[in-house]
Amino acid sequence: MVKLYAFLGNHGREHRGNRHNVAWQFLENLPFFGSLRWERGFRGRWASRETDGGRIFYLCPETYMKLSGDSVAELMRFYKILPDELLAVHDELELMFGTVSLKRGGGLGGHNGLRSIRDRLSTPDYLRFRFGIGRPDHDDVAGYVLQDFKAEERRRLEDCVFPKAAEILAEIERDGFDAAFSKNQKVNCLLEQELSSKVS
Repeated sequence: MVKLYAFLGNHGREHRGNRHNVAWQFLENLPFFGSLRWERGFRGRWASRETDGGRIFYLCPETYMKLSGDSVAELMRFYKILPDELLAVHDELELMFGTVSLKRGGGLGGHNGLRSIRDRLSTPDYLRFRFGIGRPDHDDVAGYVLQDFKAEERRRLEDCVFPKAAEILAEIERDGFDAAFSKNQKVNCLLEQELSSKVS
């Protein structure tokens, strides 16, 4: 069972709309976000709520991306959460925009936040919820991930990607990660929406 959802991003107003902060943007679009009572601690903002499966924690590290593991490991240590009970929500260059994907462990894809978590937990074997942002057609990857989404991308995230991702998150909480993974290993939200509109 997932006990901790860690939403990776950079704090600060200037980073709010960045591609690198898509996880925080997703969190703020979740139906229950407004009912969460946020607190400061564990080097970030965190909240929890009771579900049928027990207490679930939500964490936004405020250490900047490259030190996300400091915040995640501190909360996990305090509440005795195991690596396979952690799900990191993050942006993913290797997935095209509009795609979401669940993953169990594996490579880090050059993501500094994931690397920091691995280093602090001494294992890469934690769960991932990936939001595709696509690769740029130039070599300035750092500049690309720190740019804001374009207006049309933002519209597609809010109208299509985030609602589908919220459904998947609800499946994880209701049925467990493995069950959700079997149906949602990789989902092209934009294609699903297009096919649905043609059927209707």
